[in-house]
Amino acid sequence: MTVSATTEKLLAAKKSKGLSFADLETTIGRDEVWIAALFYQQASASEDEATKLLTALELSLDLVPALTAFPIKGLGPIVPTDPLIYRFYEIMQVYGMPMKEIIHEKFGDGIMSAIDFTLDIDKIEDPKGDRVQVTMNGKFLAYKKW
Repeated sequence: MTVSATTEKLLAAKKSKGLSFADLETTIGRDEVWIAALFYQQASASEDEATKLLTALELSLDLVPALTAFPIKGLGPIVPTDPLIYRFYEIMQVYGMPMKEIIHEKFGDGIMSAIDFTLDIDKIEDPKGDRVQVTMNGKFLAYKKW
């Protein structure tokens, strides 16, 4: 996957400042996952959010338009080659249909919104090896009949 020049500038500035996405939460007032999505231009910031971020990273405000533009989401290879991202595809291949069945069983015919949605990533320490906990929280949208 190639990243845009804007993404490269944001990541380089974050690294040079020694900041984490969690550090930027307090500066911008948004969740670390949302901020990371903004870095990869998969979310759009308000002018205020973009200005706060660029100021914290000591980058030119010329990048405000790139951060406030409505993004084209989900671009990239159909099956990514990055091992971590690929594992999420693998999870959906194995558990996608079971998840769909259970959601339909509990809620009815519909989908989980990716618009009214939050995503949290936590580290769970475990003596047998640390665990990654991913929590997806989306509004259920029932299909309507007409």
